[in-house]
Amino acid sequence: MAQENTPLRWHRTRSEAGPDLKLFKVRFDWLINPRNGHEEKMILLEGGSSVQVVATTPEGHILLVQQYRFGVRQYLYELPGGLIDAGEDPLTAARRELLEETGYQASSWASLGSHASNPAFMEGIVHHFSAHNVTLAGAPQMDDGEDILLIAMPREEVKQRLLTGGFQHPHTVCALVAFFAEDFR
Repeated sequence: MAQENTPLRWHRTRSEAGPDLKLFKVRFDWLINPRNGHEEKMILLEGGSSVQVVATTPEGHILLVQQYRFGVRQYLYELPGGLIDAGEDPLTAARRELLEETGYQASSWASLGSHASNPAFMEGIVHHFSAHNVTLAGAPQMDDGEDILLIAMPREEVKQRLLTGGFQHPHTVCALVAFFAEDFR
């Protein structure tokens, strides 16, 4: 059995605001490495927390969105989701994002847990939810920077795509793993 060591604490000596990058604000923190005593300048992105929704239809399909991702210059299959607004709780944000991106709503919701967005250099948590028996409530209300195609994919096809690397966005992967966890046991 591996022995767990208590890690030494990194001490922050100062912080400085960096540029505002639309979705994120940059912050520079200077920290003392407890291993060697050297001060290091670290970059953190402050962008808040977000939500992802695994929305299932009465027919057993999962709603996916296909949207262009500038970092990889291609359209990706993803779950509906987005940033939590200031003062908004995660479930309210999940309901809002599902409605905005897909036009669907659900009366039955469950938490699938959460994970750090990218703990290497980002602050923020991604909250995952499942929404069951979704019904169409209206037209999607996309942000100016969004170009979303809605896809209702059979549950088993989503699971196979997950198992074969068919999803590239890590937040979608994490939410789907949580959703299908019972199937994998």
